[in-house]
Amino acid sequence: MAYIEAAHDEPEGCLFCELLARDDDQSAFILARDGAAFALLNAYPYNPGHLMVAPTRHVGDVEDLDADELVDTGRLMQRAVGALRQEMDPHGFNLGANLGRVAGAGIPGHVHWHVVPRVAGRHLPQAEAPVRSPRRLTNPQPRQAPCSDWYSTTMSARSSVDVPTADVRFHCTRN
Repeated sequence: MAYIEAAHDEPEGCLFCELLARDDDQSAFILARDGAAFALLNAYPYNPGHLMVAPTRHVGDVEDLDADELVDTGRLMQRAVGALRQEMDPHGFNLGANLGRVAGAGIPGHVHWHVVPRVAGRHLPQAEAPVRSPRRLTNPQPRQAPCSDWYSTTMSARSSVDVPTADVRFHCTRN
């Protein structure tokens, strides 16, 4: 906990930009690319289904986004909520961005939004403070779950770019 709360120097490079530069969206957990935006699974999920949406351009503040980036990130967030709602049937969602390290941004140099499905009765300690969850997507092998094909059945059908990520799986449950 002390590490999370302590100030740190900014790391060199940008994780999002590095993932975007890979030739393999599946290994980068990138779910969709749409114009000037992309969606990817969160490596430190607060809940099953937690993903992020960001502009493809390296930009650190929402005020610096251009009109296309705002539209494309908004449209991709809308698609993500729809896909998660269809496959997980959550009771609600948290959508939000942490702007700056003191606001909880783990990658403060590249603005991004979290899309977190919520289920009644499931407490998220991160709701009270911007803290990283210790859970991590460590196994690059496909993970099976009742709704593991949510991307291929929902997001892919509406994507302007065909992204071969049908084997990217994550744990989620229907209620």
